[in-house]
Amino acid sequence: MTQPARMKFGIFMAPFHRPGENPTLALERDLELIEWLDALGFDEAYVGEHHSAGWETICSPEVFLASAIARTKRIMLGTGVVSLPYHNPYMVANRMVLLDHLSRGRAILGVGPGALASDALMFGINPERQREMMDEALGVIIRLFESTVPLTVKSDWFELNEAILQLRPYQQPSMPISVASVQSPAGVQVAGKHGAGVLSLSIPRDTVRKTTLKELWAIGEETAEKHGKTLRREDWSLVVSVHLAESRQEAIEQVRRASGRETLEYFGQTLGHPAPDVAPDKVVDFMVERNLWMIGTPDD
Repeated sequence: MTQPARMKFGIFMAPFHRPGENPTLALERDLELIEWLDALGFDEAYVGEHHSAGWETICSPEVFLASAIARTKRIMLGTGVVSLPYHNPYMVANRMVLLDHLSRGRAILGVGPGALASDALMFGINPERQREMMDEALGVIIRLFESTVPLTVKSDWFELNEAILQLRPYQQPSMPISVASVQSPAGVQVAGKHGAGVLSLSIPRDTVRKTTLKELWAIGEETAEKHGKTLRREDWSLVVSVHLAESRQEAIEQVRRASGRETLEYFGQTLGHPAPDVAPDKVVDFMVERNLWMIGTPDD
């Protein structure tokens, strides 16, 4: 297997905004961060879609990234992710093709089933169907990107009649697509079925990862082979919490307060995910000791 010339680096931004802070300034901070990443030579920045819970307040990553285009020169800009069950797939394809042209080929379509149960509840979506809806929508989007044959689809949640995009993607033969994968095999199976990239959110939602990354990748490769597709290791993005400073202790102290709030107040109390049974100011120590977060120095 041919290895890429170097490892790529990026950022997967929810982004998180502390409840109570000025939302306009928070969004400006997000944009400034992407500007710095572009200047520092980072390769990719992903921005997510959320509609509830109060912490992740960007509802349309496409609109946000359109603003980031004007402030950056080379960094690839991805949706991390568009929750496909919330949208007609034609509209997702249309918006992403527009973003691809406006950015001169710097757009990445990252997709997922939707992370927040409260979002699905608001939209009247059965959470048990979200993964199959994502799979169905992604197949349609890829057809729209790659084919000029009018497409008719009659699903139980959307309908297309002789649908065709007015513009083709700027990137040829098409723009990059990645599927979010957390701890279940569902994400890598969809990626394998469609020959897409994988965004592995390897930040565990439990203190013990249920399936290893090696096992998940093997499942994705097996699924890809079954559908005549290929998964490429260079299209596999691993997402984990990292913070560096001159010393390990300095790095830990810099994130001690905020990381505790995010983990316990958001993931634990707001979303109901399992959280470490420690005081807020001890969360970072708990996570670093178990090698779940990379907080320290470049040598670490």
